[in-house]
Amino acid sequence: MYSTWTQSVCPECLRAIPAARTREGDSVYLVKQCPEHGVFRTPVWRGEPLFDSWSRPKTPSPPAAGHRPARRGCPFDCGLCPGHGQHTCTALLEVTARCDLRCPVCFAGAGDAPAEDPPLSRVSFWFDRVLAASGPCNIQLSGGEPTMRDDLPDIVALGRRKGFAFIQLNTNGLRLASDERFVRELKDAGLSSIFLQFDGTQDSIYRQLRGAALLDAKRRAVERCGALGIGVVLVPTVAPGINAADMGNIVSFALAAGPTVRGVHFQPISYFGRYGRAPEDNGRITLPEVMRGLEAQTGGMLRVADFLPPGCEHALCSFHGTYLRLPGGGLRPVSGQSDGCCSSPGPGLTSAKEGADKAKAFVARQWTAPGPAPATPAAPDGEQGDFDRFLDQARTGLFSISAMCFQDAWTLDLERLQGCCIHCVSPDGRLIPFCAYNLTSASGRALHRGRACPS
Repeated sequence: MYSTWTQSVCPECLRAIPAARTREGDSVYLVKQCPEHGVFRTPVWRGEPLFDSWSRPKTPSPPAAGHRPARRGCPFDCGLCPGHGQHTCTALLEVTARCDLRCPVCFAGAGDAPAEDPPLSRVSFWFDRVLAASGPCNIQLSGGEPTMRDDLPDIVALGRRKGFAFIQLNTNGLRLASDERFVRELKDAGLSSIFLQFDGTQDSIYRQLRGAALLDAKRRAVERCGALGIGVVLVPTVAPGINAADMGNIVSFALAAGPTVRGVHFQPISYFGRYGRAPEDNGRITLPEVMRGLEAQTGGMLRVADFLPPGCEHALCSFHGTYLRLPGGGLRPVSGQSDGCCSSPGPGLTSAKEGADKAKAFVARQWTAPGPAPATPAAPDGEQGDFDRFLDQARTGLFSISAMCFQDAWTLDLERLQGCCIHCVSPDGRLIPFCAYNLTSASGRALHRGRACPS
């Protein structure tokens, strides 16, 4: 057993406290002690690939503007403070707190006495703050459920006019399934991609995680997006004992729905917002367990060896793999064979800025539906040449698998947090790392969400 030290917070009072990453066999636990509330010990990594092998050192790339002075220290000075080591790759704009579901699991606690929707003038201000801090990064419109806003197409169009080329909608898909005109308006406004809550291939899963049978609506949402040429990424929240054994079926569904479905982005369950009970160790699933589960459940079509640590956020936050769909229905890994975000890590330090730029470009390219094939001169015999076939396959056949493990009050590692590139825009325009913005104590007290900027 050995330990390396970092900083974390107490799950009960959220004060900053030292923490140790302690290895026991092939597992790693985050162990910390609050002088008032005692010891907390939580698994953060289980099994192969081993924790020590999963690294990608980077030189920091802080945001260009928008810093707040560092007074109390991380994670209390977010906005961002000068200690943050990565500029914004994706900015989340929460355009409503309303929701048409009451999910037992919700990082935003959506629907709990929702405030009024911010006006377009406020959303415009948020876009400007993101531009000042990090330039035209990728945008995700979130909530609540963003499709509760009838003027959502106006928000998309506003973002495009501001210079944001990739705008994605984070949604449960219910309105997309029932309102074709609304989806068409989003497409015409310039929406690039749908980040679709998709927890499994059985209604029993949705009843446990979302409180209702939703599978048919999810299917119809995918079909409608496909008909209108909008790319879809399926986003399962992975919970042990509920849908962790269904990951392979989700991948199969995604492949059958291609090229509309561009990939699957798994999110191991984290305990912040609304989750119903304090977490136990058997209620967690770590990144290596997701990797091994995908290999086992797909019969080796996906392999642990295909997956790489990220070039943008901290290495312990995520993994990704890129594949080419094969005519017979299989997949061929192409991770590391291009200069996109999935390129192999080189020796020594890499630039966090370079990683972020590649990640933004890859997401914008891969998660958007493929456009029409460019016109090419016909071969003399009317046959499509091998190279043309390859280009067409690459244009429509790329498929991505990724996962991101968000941190809660039990697992928060401030070294990871300082490398975060996914930032929520607070109502007053501050950029706050996703895991800090959504962090809640064991009693549900939020660290940043719903709180004004401290003086």
